[in-house]
Amino acid sequence: MTRHLSGLAGLAHEYDGFIVDLWGCVHDGLAPYPGAIDCLRRLQAAGKRVVLLSNAPRRSRLAREQLRAMGLADNEYSAILTSGEATRSALIAPRSDPRLVGLGSVALHIGPPRDRSIFEDTGLALVDDPARAGFVVVTGLPEDTGTDEPVGDAESLTPLLRDCVARGLLMICANPDIEIVRGGRRILCAGLIARRYELLGGRVVDFGKPYPEVYREVETMLAGIARARILAVGDALATDIAGARAAGIDSAWVLGGIHAEFLGGDTALAEREASGAGLHPVATVPALVW
Repeated sequence: MTRHLSGLAGLAHEYDGFIVDLWGCVHDGLAPYPGAIDCLRRLQAAGKRVVLLSNAPRRSRLAREQLRAMGLADNEYSAILTSGEATRSALIAPRSDPRLVGLGSVALHIGPPRDRSIFEDTGLALVDDPARAGFVVVTGLPEDTGTDEPVGDAESLTPLLRDCVARGLLMICANPDIEIVRGGRRILCAGLIARRYELLGGRVVDFGKPYPEVYREVETMLAGIARARILAVGDALATDIAGARAAGIDSAWVLGGIHAEFLGGDTALAEREASGAGLHPVATVPALVW
């Protein structure tokens, strides 16, 4: 039975390690949520090991810099991992992931220039022409500036995606999220483009939540804490909560993030939605608060 709590204080004594989502829990892309940084500090003060896990399609160091600007110091959590960092690690040759072997060293990037940090020191050449590419890496809509300005939809990418499918190019998705809320505005993400690519007949390899590979890396960061003593905290049912289930980890669902408008804080509705998706978080909390 899911417990409906006012904050993480009611769960902290039951777990030693916490996997905490960033976007929708700690911040909205522009500013921290009220009480979120205080909650992380309290977990740290209680001796808990906290790994921040984000589907951001950029290097972990950039996510860390963003948190510093929001007032969260490096020593106020244990580690941080982004899906962009996981993607970059997989792209560096020699590639241990069998799905990426033989792709070559020329990639077509679909996404804004600010996401190109994931190609640092990979040895990859980036091109704009599918005819010259060995594979595709998608990080988001090319028009996304990282602000709360609208960025349009993915429809204009359809001719390019069809061309890539026709050439049999594998797509690597560095952010499986379909959308996020940035500063109160919904922004479409790389996951939407990847799912459209699959509908057109293309093949996709995703890095990040809800896929189990990223959780194995996080468990290493949690320094041997048993799975039974790890809690994943996130706001997105399809990535944070489903990902925790796939990894065999308990989860707490933050209702105030991506689903806030739909749920309206209704815990009974939240329980029905989770159950309908075959998911059973151990608790819900209204926000990432203590």
